[in-house]
Amino acid sequence: MRERKEPEPPKETSVTTVEPSKKTTTSILRRLIELDTAWSLHIHTICQPFPRSVLKTLEISGDGRFWFPIPVALFFSPVASKSNQLGSILIGLFIGFLLDLALVGLIKYLIRRPRPVYNKGMHLTVSVDHWSFPSGHSSRVSFIAAFLYFSAASIGEALVQLTASGDEFVSRWIDSESKTIQLFILAVCLWSAATSVSRILLGRHFVFDVTAGACLGVLEALIVIKLFKF
Repeated sequence: MRERKEPEPPKETSVTTVEPSKKTTTSILRRLIELDTAWSLHIHTICQPFPRSVLKTLEISGDGRFWFPIPVALFFSPVASKSNQLGSILIGLFIGFLLDLALVGLIKYLIRRPRPVYNKGMHLTVSVDHWSFPSGHSSRVSFIAAFLYFSAASIGEALVQLTASGDEFVSRWIDSESKTIQLFILAVCLWSAATSVSRILLGRHFVFDVTAGACLGVLEALIVIKLFKF
């Protein structure tokens, strides 16, 4: 008599489980991105009547191709030779620009967040500019504003040195009083804020991109100030 074979027990199937904490974090992050996208589109849409020529001017004024040559040209000019304090400020600006370029490029490459779909008429300088997070314009102008704000005392010393050296332009048009320096820094801060906001109005970036860029710029300024002990 043939023996009856016992049926094989069902094979265990492996089930991949996702930790609840990871699922919660992913869900929150996705929700924040959705809110950021919605807010950015809403701001971009309601501000359409704003003159685009003004926004483009702000865009050009914050371009790295415009700012990189400035500290180099001034450093090798006769003016810088009259004030070692001015030379230090210009070196700090240039190093900050290099730091900003490296950090923004690295973060964009790692995060790879696409730019808004309604971003039109933008000419990319390098391939990494395809990505949106963080805003390079925002980080750059925020670095400039924060760096000048934190080094206000050094700027005053540089003006005193230039005046003492007999520089006609400084002696005639610029004084080293704190109010003048404060007004200048205030103007730079307002320009920085306007340029950062213009990135959203132009459709170049999302709100979070600009916010992160501004925070990064301030951090870069603190690093440079700490490095040079202004």
